[in-house]
Amino acid sequence: MAGKWKGKKIAVLMGGVSKEREISLRTGNAISEGLRRRGYDVVAIDVQGGDALVAALQDARPDAAVIALHGKFGEDGCVQGFLEMMRIPYTGGGVLASSVGMDKIVCKRLAEELGIPCPRDAVFDASKNSADGFVRELQMKMPVIVKPSREGSTINMTIVKEPSELAPALKTAAQSDNKILVEQYLPGREITVGIINGQTLPPLEIAPKSGFYDYKSKYTKGATEYIVPARIGAGMAEKLQRWTHKIYSAIDCDGTSRADFIVPSDDEAYFLEINTIPGMTELSLVPKAAAHIGITFDEICERLLDGAKLKVN
Repeated sequence: MAGKWKGKKIAVLMGGVSKEREISLRTGNAISEGLRRRGYDVVAIDVQGGDALVAALQDARPDAAVIALHGKFGEDGCVQGFLEMMRIPYTGGGVLASSVGMDKIVCKRLAEELGIPCPRDAVFDASKNSADGFVRELQMKMPVIVKPSREGSTINMTIVKEPSELAPALKTAAQSDNKILVEQYLPGREITVGIINGQTLPPLEIAPKSGFYDYKSKYTKGATEYIVPARIGAGMAEKLQRWTHKIYSAIDCDGTSRADFIVPSDDEAYFLEINTIPGMTELSLVPKAAAHIGITFDEICERLLDGAKLKVN
């Protein structure tokens, strides 16, 4: 029901303690302003730890919470479970959707079970195995992408072009997570598909000028071109939208999400990951795609809030 939280107090949780803190603050502030423009009573809460969050929520006594946190302890199910225990309705996916969506390895295995192609990969556990032994035994053609399984914004991710670069890349990734995904690098168009409360948006093409959509390309003005609708055929666009909805539903997600794909050719595509709390400013990818079909940023914020609920009865 549209506007069901009008007249209620809404807490927007932002900031957090992950390496994506600054991005989360941008998202949270943008959502807060969007909801205020729609007439909502919003209190912004900068989450700086568990004890501080308890105190802030007890002080604010919100009727619902919008989660605008990115990365660990915000997007991975921790805060979702905490809000369930406090019986505060919240936006986005629950504990399961958040934890599965955050773990690239687990989510890829689920996608494969659903019949959705994924790039070939190998998994390295830095807490159990030797990097030297892993490098010797790896049977994968270069280049590969080495990335932490549970991290966002391409933090501590490396493109490895030579075998000698692999061990240092594993060490870099291990700064974020002991679970490390080594994935075959596939050149092609980078496509992302947003979804809002089950409604898939037009595929958007990401065209970084550097050739790789890394942290700098994401957050440096003018470093990347965003094209919507993406320069792919209608059949491919429909397929990526269908796959996005399939994964979104399989992990029991809610609210706004964004699935990323690589499209090497007109008839070939591979799933990379799903982001269950994507960046949400007026310049972010989901709002760009939504604007193409006439959905304003403020409307996205209200739709997100409309879906706030408890996932455990």
